[in-house]
Amino acid sequence: MIASQQSDRGDVPAVIDEWGATSWSEIDERTNRLIHHLRGAGVQPGDRVALLSGNRREIEEVYLACMHAGWHCVPINWHFAADEAAYVLADSGASALVASSAYAGLAAEALTIEPDSVSLARLAMAPHEHEVVPDALESYEEALAAADPAEPDGQMLGGVMFYTSGTTGRPKGVRSTSWQPETPVEVLSLMASSVDGLGIPPHGRTLLCGPQYHSAQWAFSFLPLVAGSTVVMQAKFIPEQTLTMIDEHQVTNTHLVPTQFVRLLRVDSAARDAFDGSSLVAVLHGAAPCAPDVKRSMIDWWGPKISEYYGATEGGIVTMITAEEWVERPGSVGTSMPIVEVKVVNALGETAAPNEEGVIHVRSLVGQDFEYLNAPEKTAEAHSEPGFMTMGDIGYLDEAGYLYLSDRKIDMIISGGVNIYPAEVEAVLISHPSVLDVAVFGVPNEEFGEEVKATVQLVDDVGWSDDLAAELEALARQHLAGYKRPRSFDVIHEMPRSAAGKLLKRQLREPYWAGTGRSI
Repeated sequence: MIASQQSDRGDVPAVIDEWGATSWSEIDERTNRLIHHLRGAGVQPGDRVALLSGNRREIEEVYLACMHAGWHCVPINWHFAADEAAYVLADSGASALVASSAYAGLAAEALTIEPDSVSLARLAMAPHEHEVVPDALESYEEALAAADPAEPDGQMLGGVMFYTSGTTGRPKGVRSTSWQPETPVEVLSLMASSVDGLGIPPHGRTLLCGPQYHSAQWAFSFLPLVAGSTVVMQAKFIPEQTLTMIDEHQVTNTHLVPTQFVRLLRVDSAARDAFDGSSLVAVLHGAAPCAPDVKRSMIDWWGPKISEYYGATEGGIVTMITAEEWVERPGSVGTSMPIVEVKVVNALGETAAPNEEGVIHVRSLVGQDFEYLNAPEKTAEAHSEPGFMTMGDIGYLDEAGYLYLSDRKIDMIISGGVNIYPAEVEAVLISHPSVLDVAVFGVPNEEFGEEVKATVQLVDDVGWSDDLAAELEALARQHLAGYKRPRSFDVIHEMPRSAAGKLLKRQLREPYWAGTGRSI
């Protein structure tokens, strides 16, 4: 399974979390057992295995099993409400589910909403202190103990399918064309070797300190693992603890988002003075725009080992920029990766001139592409022409080919590095009988970059009150993950709309961004 690592490093930890360590030889055997168990339950190549778990060692066993047995792993956001998790289980067609004990209750509740989903296997990891596993799930450890530890035959490359929020409400599964049936499993090692081009040492120590259901956190931890890196997991990001873990485990590389930068910069002087950080080689950040002052402060503190990327679940890494380059071109997100073509299309549909703004389009030079599961119309909307896709961002390329972001064509909110599509929140709020119209958009937040604001137009003869606010908050709490819920509400007499009836959301956003020096 991972013989190249365990042949001479069998007793070396492959994965470390706050509850212990799993060696290379142990993770190899446990992954073998998981494959045999799920195959015995009827999981076939091409099937999907849902994963609902926080950061704990067993998640890597699930990812490795899927990658070697031809299955697609579907990570589920653990912040989801039960009906959101149930939707992903049903939409993905997952035939198996593995949940951590901490989220086994959420998994069980989701299964009551979609009782016909996940028909072959429902496993729960061993509970930690104060955790209880419901009867609806079977024991992960007992399943592994009863399974064959031998190397499975018929191995083939699997994949991972992340769900990203959709512009029309429900999230959509992003299925990469990289994962093709019957692909030799050896391709995984070639994919993992790409981390070397990002400055990540192949046998280093990777710190995972963000949620692994996010595609970037997964890519910057799982691929280094396959390349031979030990992965150290932090269950919950606590900045002081992060600094301690980097030094204690001699971490060589990690991935952070701007919100984590802000929190790290706010640690007290004792924690800051105690931090050495000399083991760090590569610190990658992305997922959201980073305020220039924040980034300068991090570079001043940690040095030029900080590199930024621009990309998406759909398109992977599009551009990168080193700290030295960024100091020369502050605000840029870098130049395109060697296997990616970037072009900017202006309002006339033509390729923009240098420094001319337009919609950013991306094409893989090695034929990699994606589709949205069960949504061909959304797949078509994201592809401007054969091979090219767009994430709806607006920006420009300078004369040297450095990309700058200036706005978003779509209404996406990025809060703490997490994408939030207003349409999903609006669809919940508009269901309240007192709401006639609603607009959801992002407003500045010093720590998270943006936070969710909702402006509502009420039906005639209904006024705003504490009771109505509580009802809307309860409605959002019932149907939406916490990070998607509005942090504040405004009431408006009439929504601004064009003569064609289009909501002019920009008019609602602009007053909040005036004077901030940024628009996203």
